[in-house]
Amino acid sequence: MLAGGLFLAVLSTTVVSVALPMIGDDLSAGATALEWIVDAYVLVYASLLVAGGVIGDRRGRKGLFLLGVAAFGLGSLVTGLAPSIGLLLAGRVLQGLGPALLVPGSLTIIRTVFEDERRRAAAIGLWSMSSGLALAVGPVLGGLIVDGAGWRWVFLLNVPLSAVLILLAARYVPRIPLTPARGPFDRFGAALTTVAVAAIAFALIDGQDRGWSSAPILAAFAVGAAALAGFVAWERRMTDPLVDVALFRSPAFAAANVAALVVFFSFVGAIVYFSAYFQQVLGRSPLAAGVGVSAIGVAFAVAAPLSGRLVGRIGPRPPMLAGLIVSGLAMLGLLRLGVGTGMGAIWWNLALAGGGVGMCLTPMTAIAVSAVDATRAGMASAVHNALRQLGQVLGVAVLGALVYGDPAIRDDAGRRLDPRGRPLFVAGLHHALWASGLALLAAAALAAVLLPRSRKGLLHE
Repeated sequence: MLAGGLFLAVLSTTVVSVALPMIGDDLSAGATALEWIVDAYVLVYASLLVAGGVIGDRRGRKGLFLLGVAAFGLGSLVTGLAPSIGLLLAGRVLQGLGPALLVPGSLTIIRTVFEDERRRAAAIGLWSMSSGLALAVGPVLGGLIVDGAGWRWVFLLNVPLSAVLILLAARYVPRIPLTPARGPFDRFGAALTTVAVAAIAFALIDGQDRGWSSAPILAAFAVGAAALAGFVAWERRMTDPLVDVALFRSPAFAAANVAALVVFFSFVGAIVYFSAYFQQVLGRSPLAAGVGVSAIGVAFAVAAPLSGRLVGRIGPRPPMLAGLIVSGLAMLGLLRLGVGTGMGAIWWNLALAGGGVGMCLTPMTAIAVSAVDATRAGMASAVHNALRQLGQVLGVAVLGALVYGDPAIRDDAGRRLDPRGRPLFVAGLHHALWASGLALLAAAALAAVLLPRSRKGLLHE
C-alpha cells in the first residue's frame, strides 16, 4: 500500500511524458506549455513536501496519506476532463498536492515500523523499486493508452487506482504515534519555501521564451533567491523548525541529498526528452516510444531491490558510488545518438542509466531517513523527497531549455519535426546529455569525499 502511493506519484510523470506530443497537437500547446504540464505537477509536489512531512508528524501519517491519495485522484479527474490547457494545468496543480502529502508519510511509516537496519534497508529497496516499476510500466502503458484511447485516459486511469489504494490503505496501513510538537506549525517557513521553489522554477521554465534578461525572469530569480535565503535564516531561529538546517552539517546527510537532487535532475528530466526524441525525430508512435524508454525503468526496477540487500550487508557507500558513476557514464555514452539512430543501438545505454540510478537511489534514501531518530523521520524524509522532486523540476526546465534552445524548433515541441528541425533537436539533446552525465559524475566525486568508509555515522541505529 505504501509503495503503491509512490508508484502512482511517479507513474503520473512517466505516463505523461509519452502523451505530451499528442496533448500539444490537440490543445495547440507549445514547448513552454508542455513543460508546465510536467512541472505544474512536480512543482506543487516539491514545494509542499516539507510541510507535508511535518504535518504528518503532528497530525498523523496514515490520515495524511489517505488525504493525499484522495487529492491525487480528484486532480487526475479534473485533468483528464479538461477542455483547455489552462484547466489541464489547474488539474495538475491539484494532482501534485497528493504526493506532497502521501509520499513523506509512507517513507516515515517504513522508517518507524522497521527498526532493524537490514529489514529497513530491504523495505526501502522495495519502496524504491515501486518507482522503478512506474518508470518501466509508465511509458509503455502511456503509449498503449494514447494509441488506443487518447491522452485523456492517461489521467483518468488514476481515478479508479486511487480509489482502490484508499480502501486498501484504510484497512492495512498501521497508525503511527504522533510526534509531540515543541511549538506551533511554522506557517511562515512553509510559505517561504513554497515561494522559493515556485519562483525559481517559473524563471527557468519561462526564461527561454521571455528572455533570460527580461524583467519578469530577473524578478523571479531575485524573489526565489531572497525567499530561499530568508527561509534558511528563519529556520535557524525557530525552536521547532519546519526544516532543521543543522541536519546538513552531517556530511553524509548533505551528500545524500545533493546526490538525490542531481539524480532526479539528470535522470527523470531526461526521460521526457528521450520520449520526444523517439516520436519527434525518429517518427515512432507513442507506444513504440514508450517501449524504447522502458529499458530505463526495467533496469531501475531490477537494481533497486538488489541495492537494498547490498545496503543491508555492506552499507550504503559502495552501491551509491557505483550507481552514480555507472549512470553518469551511461548518459555520456548516449552522446552517439543521431538523427537516424535506432532503438536497438541504444537500449543497453538506457538500461545502464536506469540500473545505475536504481543502484544508488536506495542507499541515498536510507542515509537520509536514518540520519535522525524516528520522531524526526518525517522531516528528514520530506527534505529528501523535496530535493528529489526539485531536481525533477529543474531537470525538465533546464534540460528543456537545452533541447529546445533553438527558436526554430521551440514552437514545434508537440509535433513531429521536419528534416531541418531534427538535427537541431539532436544537437540540443546532446547538450542536455553532457549536462546530465557530468552532473552525475560530479555527485559521485562529492559523495566519495563526504561519505565515511565505515557504516558508523551513515545509518542511525
